[in-house]
Amino acid sequence: MLTVHYLVNSRAQRILWLLEELEVPYEIKKYERTPQQRAPPELLEISPLGKSPVITDGDVTLAESGAIVEYVIKKYGNGKGIPSESGSLDNLYFSHYAEGSLMPMLVQKVIFDMIPKNVPFFIRPIISAVLAQVTKVLIQPEIKKHLAMIESHLEKSKSIWFAGGEEPTSADYQMAFPLEALVKSAPELVGPKATEYVKVVHAREAYKRGLEKGGKYAYA
Repeated sequence: MLTVHYLVNSRAQRILWLLEELEVPYEIKKYERTPQQRAPPELLEISPLGKSPVITDGDVTLAESGAIVEYVIKKYGNGKGIPSESGSLDNLYFSHYAEGSLMPMLVQKVIFDMIPKNVPFFIRPIISAVLAQVTKVLIQPEIKKHLAMIESHLEKSKSIWFAGGEEPTSADYQMAFPLEALVKSAPELVGPKATEYVKVVHAREAYKRGLEKGGKYAYA
């Protein structure tokens, strides 16, 4: 049976949603974060980088969300999760854009937010002020630019999904995590279409089933 190595509050939630949509039998092995909010060392026993999600499927061990999504759809999809010919380019783009462009910027913001909490108290005001200015000048304008592009795409899409079809594709399984994180942490920056998109994802029965099995998740 396919096993999802599931780190709490991580991208692994998207894999549970995918597996529930495709009705693939699976089991979950859960891992709690360390006090520093990092993955525990036990994950190193599964994958050399110790990251989540990771799946094991027979003699296959596979990390990286995008690779897992493509592997699962190809092996277990039975025709589901495949974009139409007209939506294939959008699907390809957003499947890679999510981790290649959008997530690195969000991770940078999270790191900048965390640093002041982990420095000696007597320099905390200085560090906080510097990083707040960096975030304001460099990161927030980029986030706004990305969200404007996403909003424009969803406004033009033939459906709520990124590839414009009747069901989610790999682009959606990839894009849902950064968008739900943004809706949770900075809702004032997210446009109405992207906000609606996250609500639609969270309302799907397959997503709810994955959430129930995965448990604690900060972004739902």
